[in-house]
Amino acid sequence: MPGLPLRARTALLAARSAAWASQRAGRGKGSMIGGLVALKIDPNLMTSLAAGKRTAVITGTNGKSTTTRMAATALATLGRQVATQADGANMDAGIVAALTAHRTAPLAALEVDELHVPHVLDAVHAEALVLLNLSRDQLDRVGEINAIERKIRAAVDAHRDLTVVANCDDVLVASVAYDAAKVVWVAAGAGWTSDSVSCPRSGEPIVRDGEHWYSTGTDFARPTPDWWVDETNIYGPDGFVAPLVLKLPGKANRGNAAQAVAAAVAMGADPAAAVRAVGTVGEVAGRYSTVTVGRHTVRMLLAKNPAGWQEAMSMIDGTAEGLVIAVNGQVPDGEDLSWLWDVQFERFENGKVVASGERGADLAVRLTYAGAEHSLVADPVAAIASCPPGRVEVLANYTAFRDLNTALEGRTR
Repeated sequence: MPGLPLRARTALLAARSAAWASQRAGRGKGSMIGGLVALKIDPNLMTSLAAGKRTAVITGTNGKSTTTRMAATALATLGRQVATQADGANMDAGIVAALTAHRTAPLAALEVDELHVPHVLDAVHAEALVLLNLSRDQLDRVGEINAIERKIRAAVDAHRDLTVVANCDDVLVASVAYDAAKVVWVAAGAGWTSDSVSCPRSGEPIVRDGEHWYSTGTDFARPTPDWWVDETNIYGPDGFVAPLVLKLPGKANRGNAAQAVAAAVAMGADPAAAVRAVGTVGEVAGRYSTVTVGRHTVRMLLAKNPAGWQEAMSMIDGTAEGLVIAVNGQVPDGEDLSWLWDVQFERFENGKVVASGERGADLAVRLTYAGAEHSLVADPVAAIASCPPGRVEVLANYTAFRDLNTALEGRTR
């Protein structure tokens, strides 16, 4: 392991041993436990592994994994290997595992949890920071969203050489990037606005007029975008226009693609090549995947918070023969499920839903108040089996999605 300090080399050897033990015990690939062990031995390992890499950090409440995959694919058009996470592990251990697996890669596209952005920026000396969106998430873990905005804003202020690729349609993201030295503004959309009714800088109301928004208390207003998309094309600086054809569904993914392209171009990629590259991205860590299980063709969608649920619900195919919604309340999901009352389940009042998951009863109560016809089948696999033969749409939160994917993989091997 040339070029690394002795402590870092020792940490990586210990990580390799821990990963091997995990694999032998049938506990998985072992990359996460390896990263945790390595960081215990060398807390500065992330800095050592990132040294010499040109790195893009991607963060936001929703869309991190998809945009990171797109950004990595776009950066790969530079003809070089890109270090990145394949599984959405976006905290320190996962980041170290990705950097360890791609030691010689000169480029990196790293998905980073919002809470970890400040110290990761310090550690990896990122060249670009992609800010997707900020909205209310797991209050029992993440906390109040304006506090997160202030922390990331301070981190951006501390890194004046950073190029910030920011969604100008998201008020909180725009506030983070507004005073940055180098900003590329992208009109990536903001379907959820309930967490930005007041200005994060002055506390005064935010006024919306079509796509434009402004604060009544300051000169803070929607910046003019450098990149934007419509239903057909992507548009960029210097008159750049190209068809944007994606394998992934939804308006939000067009915005994600625009930010991935903008970041790659800021780091030297050819715009046309970057656009073509993001169009090749399909399934992302099981999201949007389709599997056949018995008499059912199952499409998997993930949602983790009110904004994500709103977007995912817009992707549901209303002509499918069945719809299963699975909700757990484990620590990674957030144990407080009061957010269920912020999700507009009323849109299902003319259809039938199968409520499922460990907290399926909570969901069933919410569906009752929404006027949506539903049944309750706690086991998601059994819930799918209860649907009529044909296509079944499955919408699940984090651990429900993870566990169902594992269960379905066992049935389709």
